[in-house]
Amino acid sequence: MKMNTFRALTCQEIESLEQFGNRAEDWSQVQVSDAFDAALFRNNVFMGRVWLGAMVQGYVHDGDLRLPEGIYNSMLCDAQVGSHCAIHNVKMLSGYSVGESCLLFNIDEMTASRPNIENDYPWIEPMNENGGRRILPFSGMTIGDAYLWAKYRDHGAMVERLEQMTRERLATEEGCYGNVGSHCVIKNTRTVHNVAVLSDEETPSRIEDCVVLADGVVGYGSTCEYGCIAMRFVLGEHVHLEFGVRLNDTVVGDNSTIARCEVGNNIIFPAHEQHHNNSFLIAGVVMGQSNMAAGCTVGSNHNGRTADNEIVAGRGFWPGLCTSLKHSSSFASYTLLAKGSYPAELSITLPFSLVNNNASKGQLEVMPAYWWMYNMYALNRNITKFAKRDKRKKKAQHIVFNPFAPDTAEEMINARMLIKCWTEQAYLNFDKTKEKVEVLGYGLEKGKRRTVVLKSAQGYQAYEDMLIYYAMNTLTNDGAENAMPEASLGEGERIREWANLGGQLVAQQDLDILIRKIESGEVKSWDEVHEELDKLWEAYPAQCRKHAYQVLCDLSLTHSLNETQWQQYLQRYATIRQFVADQVRITRQKDEANLFRQMTYRNDAEMKAVLG
Repeated sequence: MKMNTFRALTCQEIESLEQFGNRAEDWSQVQVSDAFDAALFRNNVFMGRVWLGAMVQGYVHDGDLRLPEGIYNSMLCDAQVGSHCAIHNVKMLSGYSVGESCLLFNIDEMTASRPNIENDYPWIEPMNENGGRRILPFSGMTIGDAYLWAKYRDHGAMVERLEQMTRERLATEEGCYGNVGSHCVIKNTRTVHNVAVLSDEETPSRIEDCVVLADGVVGYGSTCEYGCIAMRFVLGEHVHLEFGVRLNDTVVGDNSTIARCEVGNNIIFPAHEQHHNNSFLIAGVVMGQSNMAAGCTVGSNHNGRTADNEIVAGRGFWPGLCTSLKHSSSFASYTLLAKGSYPAELSITLPFSLVNNNASKGQLEVMPAYWWMYNMYALNRNITKFAKRDKRKKKAQHIVFNPFAPDTAEEMINARMLIKCWTEQAYLNFDKTKEKVEVLGYGLEKGKRRTVVLKSAQGYQAYEDMLIYYAMNTLTNDGAENAMPEASLGEGERIREWANLGGQLVAQQDLDILIRKIESGEVKSWDEVHEELDKLWEAYPAQCRKHAYQVLCDLSLTHSLNETQWQQYLQRYATIRQFVADQVRITRQKDEANLFRQMTYRNDAEMKAVLG
């Protein structure tokens, strides 16, 4: 809001304002726009410096609620109000800059104060409860920004530079500390303290119904409603907090919904769902496309004498009902945990697996590639559903939604090596008096009990099919399905390490370069960090294509493919695609043919009308 567009009140305007029940600590501190109508300001108290935008004889709408423009029955202190707003029954609006066409209605306290940036700025302490990964929130912070700052603490020079960049950014922000973007709706709310709400006409944000927010950033198009409480937080774009969620020291990724639960000290990547009672997520990183079932207690099952450590879960993390986990644990992408109380720390390195705590046998069981072998409908649905549900308009955070990508491909390659080693060990130790070889996994759980790898041979083969599916889908998605890729794609070493920066996959070697640029001062601001990440996003499709080709070369034990090999992969890809289509149909039919699922419907027509 530009201050030079405002002017002082005339004596006649002050007299009119007082006739309409307005009072001021000092009328000379109240500035107004040229288009000023005193009749639109009634029964208000103005304290400190106040700037009032242009109001006209019109209305601001929010659904069925229609309020006249202007300010009524409110108290403003050191505040700026944009044009065409409707502010009604706000008991205290202090320290905020309110954008244009906003609706503020029935708010108890909406206050902000600029803290001493050097001392008492409200830090967020994500991922770990001991504060060792603390970060400073700012408007425009992406999930990748937060993760880069919190995760790579061993790069001390970079951490210092990121803090300096943030302080410089905060110091140059004009106007009030609190900020409400244009076209925002805040109504029937108890407390909003030191919060930036990003909102505009294209992506309005909403805060309503007994909400308490403090020291955080609400991203574009987000909603906070129905009794939610959030302190020290950053919400990405199109995030929903609702139904009594209690959230603190957490960064929540775009397109996520969190409700009816407790969430603290986390970085949560995009497309996270946690909307069941009693679920509990503390001190972790969940890399998105995830779902927390009811009763999950992920974190803070204390097994040490100090603050517990962290949980890191790759993309597609899905713990079942009433799952209980111990710190510290880590999970490969698309790990599905069967219901159970897991007694010890876990390190699940097999992606797309099913993990089961078999208490009756006193063993941990892991089935590799479970999603591919038995849950193809859900896996295939994940390929498209997250992209379809992406309601963002700004898309500042780049996101890879496809389960088949370089990061998961490398996990599958590693898993095949592990299964091969474990199988060889099992045959070396095989007791011929037994009927079959039992493959045991090692390093997957802390403790002495056994970890049984179920259907290891099928899992090993499934991973190969999945790698081919990933590679061929990447190499043929441009329409030239029969053209053999250029042999130059096989040159150089395959990129084996990929970092997930809030949803954007970045080659670790490129991230290392970015970190060095930040440390040296070549990259001087967060805007420049984002520009670097934009460039890496533009380069990602070519990197992914090269990686996919080299995966095929690795499977073929060669550095480049010949025409015969390429044709063989085309034929096998066609077979795998047919397998995927068949398995999607078969796994879906398991539900449709289930008599117990059918029994609540009068006939097939009713069931199809309800379920589709």
